[in-house]
Amino acid sequence: MSVIRRGIAAVAVLLPLALLLASCGGDGDTPDTVGAVPSAVKAALVGEYLDRTTFRNPYGHIPAQCYVETSGGTQNACLFCHTNGVYLQGLGNNNPQAGYEPLVGDLQQEYAFVALRHPFVQNGSVMPWENTLHPERLQAAVAALGVDPADWDMESYVRQDNWRDAYAQRPGSPLEWDPKINVPFRLFPGLDPADLPADADGFVRSEQTANGFFNDAQGRITGWRAVNFMPYGIFTPHTGSVSGIYLRLPEAFMRNSAGDFDLATYRDNLDLLERAIQDRLLPGDPAQYHGVAATIAVQRGLYPLGTEFAHPLHYVDVAADGSDAAVSPFPGTRARRVKEMRYMYKYKAFNPWAIAPGNKEEGAPLHASATQGWADNGAGWYLAGYIENAAGTLRPQTPAELVQCVGCHSGNVLQPETGYAQFNSGTGNTIDSTWAFPRKFAGDAGWREMDYLGYVADAGAAADATPGRAGLGDPINRKYGVGEFRFFLEHVVGASLYGDMPAPVEAFLAQRITTARGYSANWPALDTAAPATLAAAQRQRQILMRELTARKEHLDADGSLHGALLYPPRDGARAGAARYRQVVATQRYDLGKDVFDATPFTYRYYRDAGQAFAHQDGNTYQSGEVISDRPIDTEPTSFTYGIGVGATLIDAGLPFAGGGTYEPEYSPLLLTPLAFE
Repeated sequence: MSVIRRGIAAVAVLLPLALLLASCGGDGDTPDTVGAVPSAVKAALVGEYLDRTTFRNPYGHIPAQCYVETSGGTQNACLFCHTNGVYLQGLGNNNPQAGYEPLVGDLQQEYAFVALRHPFVQNGSVMPWENTLHPERLQAAVAALGVDPADWDMESYVRQDNWRDAYAQRPGSPLEWDPKINVPFRLFPGLDPADLPADADGFVRSEQTANGFFNDAQGRITGWRAVNFMPYGIFTPHTGSVSGIYLRLPEAFMRNSAGDFDLATYRDNLDLLERAIQDRLLPGDPAQYHGVAATIAVQRGLYPLGTEFAHPLHYVDVAADGSDAAVSPFPGTRARRVKEMRYMYKYKAFNPWAIAPGNKEEGAPLHASATQGWADNGAGWYLAGYIENAAGTLRPQTPAELVQCVGCHSGNVLQPETGYAQFNSGTGNTIDSTWAFPRKFAGDAGWREMDYLGYVADAGAAADATPGRAGLGDPINRKYGVGEFRFFLEHVVGASLYGDMPAPVEAFLAQRITTARGYSANWPALDTAAPATLAAAQRQRQILMRELTARKEHLDADGSLHGALLYPPRDGARAGAARYRQVVATQRYDLGKDVFDATPFTYRYYRDAGQAFAHQDGNTYQSGEVISDRPIDTEPTSFTYGIGVGATLIDAGLPFAGGGTYEPEYSPLLLTPLAFE
């Protein structure tokens, strides 16, 4: 449930260089470092090599979800990041993380958190995400500022536009990925929010000449196209964060063989790319892209150079379904206000097979800019990020904050031409460092604004009731032949990768899962009086959840996914937004962006004697205590000295039919043509 555990030996060699480079530029660990003086002088993109141990959180690339308990193995959220499936398909990924590579280990079975420069730097097995683990400490930090969240009008806040002001600070032409002008918003994506939402075919068209490459019958083609995909259990309405995704290819892909701009050629190239990424190329497909891009090879599982992604991460507004621009121009509960604007640009080729799995330098420095909000993921992409300052306007993210992006969007790469290693990371389930496009709904259903399964708001819903319904069913996973959401529910038994179950979901399940309706038991409350009672309740929940999905009662009568499992009530959405705004007010992003009312039970110690572990200082955990740290390898002569050695309790030998959750070969690809349970 973590990142690669090996590859520590060369840290000592890199240490002098990393420290030297870090001292030249600082770690950019505070938002105050973004006030660069604007300049119209064209300049190359130049970053710094930063020692990550100088960051407030040196382990930002290990998400907070990785630290949860698994309720004795009955909840396996790990499989949605740490598997071998995509690697075994040879599909743009060289990070098998479920036991295929001995140097990496099995991150579904062990908390193998890395240790940087142990024992001189705190190890990664100490949970660093304080906001998530101890929400009361975040509340105290807010109170210390003299701020009272009770005074916040969150409905008004999430309906304010902070995207346009940020976009206005981007220099140069929006048709250029890099205007080459040294200002903080240099790599802010050239996607003008005034041109959104996208049209019905997903293409973003503009009325402004400067925003488009060419005209078609409907407007100026900006090159951007919206992507509608099946979300993971990380950015969903119940988590309080929802995504938009937009893709753009370079100008050559928009020109036909005569050199003229041509939407049909661009459409064909986008279709060819989709099939290359989703492993749907056929023997008769061309080996090169169409038109002027005919010199560029179609590579299975890889994007061409110059590919861009824009990713606005929105607050949740359950009134937003695209029908009322006064609420939000976006569908899918996507509020007008964005929490972050994220951007990816592929600047260098990535060859997954150029390096064997596990040959990764965990202590390598991060290549990033402390003033322009970007980092190099080490696998061919620049990642840029802009996040709210305390006033709610967007600012460039610091390198320490951007490490979180590299943790999820990267690959396993050596870069010998630089003379030293560069930090890269990643998971087993991305394809060429990306998550969303591989899960795009096939064909036209996937070329439109991200709408979270066709969400339709119910204007008459009570503030504490399910706020709307889904317009789509459960898309079928290609490998398993069952609905993707069903597969998630059966293995996580929760609403997100934290394994949590929000109160509205609990209420829905308690109402639906009863012996009176033919279930083997009533949906049980979690009994945390003792480890044994909690384990029994969680095992019962897993059984009942699988009964629910087998009966397809996670679906409505019309076959659409049940809204209660996807969308929070209006009161819940506002409360979640207010909790996140506490992070905004304090600017404590390095300590966690996901905030709960109280510490989730999956972060508390409920193990019996046979599964026990102690604090790293040897003190015994008490039942129900918040898990602040886990065991590490304490043998100084060991190659894994300082690295985590705790067991997740996910049993690789227990079959699904017997209650097992282990799945080492999960693949995120959906059935094509698109089909639903």
